[in-house]
Amino acid sequence: MKGRLVVLGEYREREAAALVVDGRLEDLLVAPADDAPPAPGAILRGTLDRFVKGQGGVFVKLPEGRRGFLRETRGLTPGQPIVVQVSGHAEGGKALPVSTRLLFKSRLAIVTPDAPGLNISRRIRDEDARAHLGALAAEAMKGCEFGLILRSAAEAEGDAAVTGDIAAMRELAEAVAADCAGKPELLVDAPMPHEEAWRDWAEPAPDEIDEDEGAFARHGLDEMIEAALAPEVTLHGGWTMVVEPTRALVAVDVNTGADTSPAAGLKANIAAARDLPRQLRLRGLGGQIVVDFAPMPKRDRAAVEQQLRAAFRGEAAETSLAGWTPLGMFEIQRKRDRLPLAELLRGTAP
Repeated sequence: MKGRLVVLGEYREREAAALVVDGRLEDLLVAPADDAPPAPGAILRGTLDRFVKGQGGVFVKLPEGRRGFLRETRGLTPGQPIVVQVSGHAEGGKALPVSTRLLFKSRLAIVTPDAPGLNISRRIRDEDARAHLGALAAEAMKGCEFGLILRSAAEAEGDAAVTGDIAAMRELAEAVAADCAGKPELLVDAPMPHEEAWRDWAEPAPDEIDEDEGAFARHGLDEMIEAALAPEVTLHGGWTMVVEPTRALVAVDVNTGADTSPAAGLKANIAAARDLPRQLRLRGLGGQIVVDFAPMPKRDRAAVEQQLRAAFRGEAAETSLAGWTPLGMFEIQRKRDRLPLAELLRGTAP
């Protein structure tokens, strides 16, 4: 199918949402298990524990005996209550990364208590639309010191929808700000997949949204997801890429098969560079990523790196392309913004 398709349904008896573009799976959200730690976006009240010298941070006692790790420590004292937001996933046994810079996100607006000011998405280029939306936002936020970001999807909505969305996020942010005292408690849960899909996949607008029963099976998503769980990826042109997460890093190996010519190496590496962000996104992989590209002349490295930078541009997860190592590997650092898909589905029936 051509176009942009959003599918809302279930996968292995878990709520799930999938984004398919021109027949290819581009993004996938699956609900965690009921006993999983709070997911990124959840807002909790915690209690400051002990500062960790040498690591530049402080542990935070969270609900249900969990721990968070906060890097912003200025003006803080052990024992005080604090409201934090989960900013990423942690490896097994480690503290959850948390931040005091709260974001209250909806489909059209983001309220930013710690960053005052009004900002409008740069994707909205029409000056009249920007002026009109700015006036709406200023009126909706009157008397509030919090900041606001209007998202690009606001341009296509009516005034009532925009002001209603802003009002809902402002009300939620003000309620949380007024609830700082007390024992550790979950204040705002992270969005479930269907809510997150409606919020974050609205722009560009999908050509079709399928939320009928059996939607995942009808669009062949079960097979697409199984492919995302397999280590080997078949690339455009018939080359292959193997993606293997380990405890320390994610290893990526690009292969040309029987064709060992320099031309084959460059073509395979460009194909891998273009598909790597999608593979990491679908698999929920982050941290340190080391790519062993297929053999190619050193003069071709610049072309491959250019493809990598273009491919990662616009990715939601913070990504740093560190560059080439002395042994010819390419290093990438990507924020762990999701649980690995394999870990997320562990224990569920295939």
